[in-house]
Amino acid sequence: MPVGPNLSETPRCARIRKFSETFIYILLLFFIYPISLDQEEYLFERYLQSFNKSYENDTIYHKRFEAFKESLKRIKNLNSLRSNASATYGLTKYSDMFPEEFSKSQLVLRQPFKKIKNLKQNVPRSKRFINTTSFNLPQKVDIRKKRAVSDIQAQGSCGACWAFAVVGIIESMNALKTGNLTKLSVQQMIDCSDYDYGCKGGDICTLLDWITTFDIKILTEDTYPLSLASETCKRTSKYGSGGVKIEGFNCESFVGNEFVMLYILANFGTLAVGINAESWQHYIGGIIQFHCDSSATSLNHAVQIVGYDLTGPIPHYIIRNSWGKDFGHDGYLYVAIGNNLCGLAHEVASVQVL
Repeated sequence: MPVGPNLSETPRCARIRKFSETFIYILLLFFIYPISLDQEEYLFERYLQSFNKSYENDTIYHKRFEAFKESLKRIKNLNSLRSNASATYGLTKYSDMFPEEFSKSQLVLRQPFKKIKNLKQNVPRSKRFINTTSFNLPQKVDIRKKRAVSDIQAQGSCGACWAFAVVGIIESMNALKTGNLTKLSVQQMIDCSDYDYGCKGGDICTLLDWITTFDIKILTEDTYPLSLASETCKRTSKYGSGGVKIEGFNCESFVGNEFVMLYILANFGTLAVGINAESWQHYIGGIIQFHCDSSATSLNHAVQIVGYDLTGPIPHYIIRNSWGKDFGHDGYLYVAIGNNLCGLAHEVASVQVL
């Protein structure tokens, strides 16, 4: 039967419950011994309490329990190659979903460019980052510390990661230029981009091509609020002079040349990238360095890179995701640098704002 938090338990019972829950979670992460059916049921009940979940009826409950049991097996496999610093996998808010459900809900297969033959690398030649020949890089870069990265948002079941990633880099570049961090409208991109598919998917480079082709002004979120649904594009001319325009964009592949990505992050600003996030369903922390399909044809998600760290045993990017603050490291993930992990170097976008 569905369960919920026991609000009547005493502090002592709560401490005992918390200890046993933590112990079982440790067993789950490192699998000291196989988990029995009774332990799976116990874990599922604790999971529902921890994530404040309930279901409409017993049929749905049992379906979620079956998905949960499959998740336990995948978590064991994902943790089998980890080292002390690499990613740890465990129970997340998505662990009661089958992989195909997770993909349909949070990942949208990368849509083909509608204007692939005419896609511009629309950046003034003097500003093309790849012409830079000096790579004297700082060991750490975190653009969040410059107050140029907005709060984490949650895309829900709307497959508009491409819009969140692009709007994120435009917000950051505008903040770095003006000193003011203004939240811009993701919903405007979802509703209005002629080259993308709203909540059914899209692409960071086709969105940037649309923005520059039609000289689009990105409005503030207050002006064009987020609804997380594909709606009719609202007339933007009535909203006055507010908003941000971009001067140009650059979309490149940096496979084998990720040091250029580091240079851009250190000297210019944030990046939007296409990525494969299938294995992220159970990510709870650490640096991802295994279990990622890195092929160009497997990109199914888009994120913003807001910095990097070269000082630790596993140099890594700082990834701003769009699955809410209750996922990963308060909404962020870390991905290892240098091996095109999860395919993040295949499609890399940067912008300049007016």
